[in-house]
Amino acid sequence: MSSMNGGTSRAANPLCHLSLDQLQLRTSEKWHAFPRDVLPLFVAEMDVLLAESVVRAITDAVTRGDTGYPAGTAYAEALAEFARKRWDWEGISVERTAMVPDVMRGIVEILDVISCPADAVVISCPVYAPFYHFVEHTGRRIEEAPLGADQRLDFAALEEAFERAAQHGPRPVYLLCSPHNPTGTVHTANELATVAALAARHGIRVVSDEIHAPLVMPGAVFVPYLSVPGAENGMALMSASKAWNLAGLKAAVALAGPAAADDLARIPAWVQESPSHLGVIAHTAALRDGTSWLDDLLDGLDANRRLLADLLTEHLPGIRYQPGEGTYLAWLDCRNLGLGDDPAAVFLGHGKVALNSGPSFGTGGAGHARLNLATSPELLAEAVRRMAAATAIATAC
Repeated sequence: MSSMNGGTSRAANPLCHLSLDQLQLRTSEKWHAFPRDVLPLFVAEMDVLLAESVVRAITDAVTRGDTGYPAGTAYAEALAEFARKRWDWEGISVERTAMVPDVMRGIVEILDVISCPADAVVISCPVYAPFYHFVEHTGRRIEEAPLGADQRLDFAALEEAFERAAQHGPRPVYLLCSPHNPTGTVHTANELATVAALAARHGIRVVSDEIHAPLVMPGAVFVPYLSVPGAENGMALMSASKAWNLAGLKAAVALAGPAAADDLARIPAWVQESPSHLGVIAHTAALRDGTSWLDDLLDGLDANRRLLADLLTEHLPGIRYQPGEGTYLAWLDCRNLGLGDDPAAVFLGHGKVALNSGPSFGTGGAGHARLNLATSPELLAEAVRRMAAATAIATAC
């Protein structure tokens, strides 16, 4: 046992299996974007080895030369079984699913079938930066509905944004992030039912990005948007990519409520043929056989959440941090440190720690930074020490 990770067994914790030297051999974005002396805790990649079931599935496929185009419904079937066991949700009908290359591409395709470029898209900010990039690339207008001070949905702000969106075009959309990135907020069933009721009142279609759904910490419960009353014409996107660290093996599933099946069917066939076949195999194996690995990961992430809170209290008490109920992302309020709108730039420049820039998440992001805590307890502790040193240097100037 180790006090560094809150008593979690290091042998079982997937976050404790790789050294810094081993991680620096990786060529993915997280370990390639910055020089070797920078500690990267930004992009959503985890410092883990893959679940054995996933490694076995990929290796077997490559051994038999099974590297063609994706086909069949195995991914959707595995997701439906996972949802039944994990969330006690029987609501995934394989007939109302479609494979898509990844969640963001799926969002764009859904926007194209349920709205047009003249329509507005509502987002609850601060929120995952690609929401802005992808929506704006389609030519659609963005209406922001800022979160409340408690980092939860502010329904007064949301209704105001819905009203503005409804005036702008005939088929407005609300792009929901559930669990929320970057705050880690897990929306309750009552909150989601309120979203559905407001959306119905204002003629808004809801599309829910649920990529972080398996990453919910002890004490919190993930509620699929399509499971709440009033969500029958909603759509959602899910993927095993975040929970099992499979971002490089692209595949996702789009789901439709009973009243949205015809919309889902209009997604072009070539889009549904675009996921990686190896990705589909890997994601299917993760959902079917990787739950024990996921449980060990969640224990390790929960320990890291508590460790981060302790480290910040000791080294950077000026940072306000409310541990999220989901995801492996920490939303750090650094406004009391006096580091300006973009504290991540200070941590990088003076401390050689790469975090995500708060302003990139939209309104409410200034003075914040997002930290990826899916790493070893040792690297997390080193990152906070570097951030504290960077703050001391910056504020002494």
